[in-house]
Amino acid sequence: MEKLMIRGGRPLRGTVQISGAKNSAVALVPAAILAESEVVLDNLPHLSDVAVLSEILQDLGATVDRQDDVMRIDPSRLQAKPMPNGKVKLLRASYYLMGAMLGRFGEATIGLPGGCNFEPRPIDQHIKGFEALGATVTNEHGSMHISAKELRGAKIYLDVVSVGATINIMLAASRAKGSTIIENAAKEPEIIDVATLLNAMGAKIKGAGTETIRIEGVDSLHGCRHSIIPDRIQAGTYMIAAAATRGDVLIDNVIPKHMEAMTAKLEEMGVIVEEMDESIRIIGGPKYTPVDVKALVYPGFATDLQSPMTSLLTQASGVSILTDYVYSNRFKHVPELARMGADIRVEGRSAIIEGGPLNAAKVRATDLRAGAALVIAGLTVAEGVTEITGVEYIDRGYDNLVDNLRRLGADVWRETETESS
Repeated sequence: MEKLMIRGGRPLRGTVQISGAKNSAVALVPAAILAESEVVLDNLPHLSDVAVLSEILQDLGATVDRQDDVMRIDPSRLQAKPMPNGKVKLLRASYYLMGAMLGRFGEATIGLPGGCNFEPRPIDQHIKGFEALGATVTNEHGSMHISAKELRGAKIYLDVVSVGATINIMLAASRAKGSTIIENAAKEPEIIDVATLLNAMGAKIKGAGTETIRIEGVDSLHGCRHSIIPDRIQAGTYMIAAAATRGDVLIDNVIPKHMEAMTAKLEEMGVIVEEMDESIRIIGGPKYTPVDVKALVYPGFATDLQSPMTSLLTQASGVSILTDYVYSNRFKHVPELARMGADIRVEGRSAIIEGGPLNAAKVRATDLRAGAALVIAGLTVAEGVTEITGVEYIDRGYDNLVDNLRRLGADVWRETETESS
C-alpha cells in the first residue's frame, strides 16, 4: 500500500493536460462488447477502473490490446459467462456489463457492483428499464440474473435522473426490437459520449443530452474508432487546486462549456477564469468571498466536485454553505478535513464551512473524490507535511496525479506505507 505525501504552501503554476473522461471510459469499454468486430478507443485514461474492466472483458473471451492511450477491443469471440463476484465487485461501473451483455446475448449474470462506498446507490432504475424491455431480473446469492427471450422497445420513465440507468438502458435497447423512449434521462456529457460511440457502431440513438432519448433497435452493431471526451471532473479538480493555492494554471484539453457551473462559482469567489477554445486559465487571488454551492444533476454543479470544492471553501473569508442534492451523505471527507483544522459542520445535506487556515495531518481518503479534497487541502497547508493514505481510491479517477502536480510546482511524492506508519 502507498501513501501520498504533500508539503504545501506553493502556488501551482504552469500547464496541465486533461486526460479522457473516467465516467465515459468505464461505460465505453463495456459498450464495445455490443459490436461484432474490433472497437478502438482513443484518449483512454490510465486508471485502475479501466484496467479492471479490461481484465473482465478478457475473462469473457474478448481480445484487448492497449498501447498508451489507445485500446483495441475485439469482442467477436466473447462468451456469455457468469460474473458472480471477483473483479466486478471492485468498481461501481461494472453494472454497465449488465446492459451490454443483455443487449449482446439476451442474458447476464453479474455480482452486485462495488466501488466507492460513500452512500448506498440502488440500481432499481436499471432493473426497471431492463424489465420494461422484456427481461426477467432475479437476485440470487448476491448476483443479478437477467435474461430475455427477446428484448422489445418500450417507453421508460426514470423516477430519478440516473446517469448509470440511462446508459444501461441505452446499451440494452440498442439491440432490442422496435423503438425505446427514455423519459427523464440524464443529460451529462458522458451520456452523449456513449451515444456517439453506439451510433458510430451502427445504433440509431437521438436526443442524447436532453431529457428524452429515442432509440431504434438494430439487429447488429459493428466496430468503429472513437475518441473519448476530456474528463470534466479532473479538469474541475485542477481548477479548484489552482484557485486554492493562489496559483496560475492553464488547464488544456477541456471543453469549457462542460465547466460552466464550476466557472461561475469560482468567479463568484473572486478567482479569475479565462476561457479559450479548448483550455481554461485559472488565476488565484489573495482573498476569496464565501459562496453557497448546490450540487445538482448536469448542467448543475457536479456532485463529483462537491468534495474538492469543500477544501477550496475553507480558504474563503467567511461562511460558505455547500449542499448536495444528488447524494445525501457524501461528506465522509469532512471528518478528515477536521483533522487538518477545518471548521465544518454537517447538517442534513449541507456542510457549513467557516474559512480558515489548515494544518498538516495524517488523513485517509475514504473514496475517490474525498481523496481529491484531501490532496487540495494538503496543497494549501503552509507548514509541515500532509500524509494521505487510501491512495488506491485516488488512483481510480486521477491518472498521473503526482507527475502533473510536480510539473505545476507542487512538492508531492509517494511512499510505501508500512504497518508502523
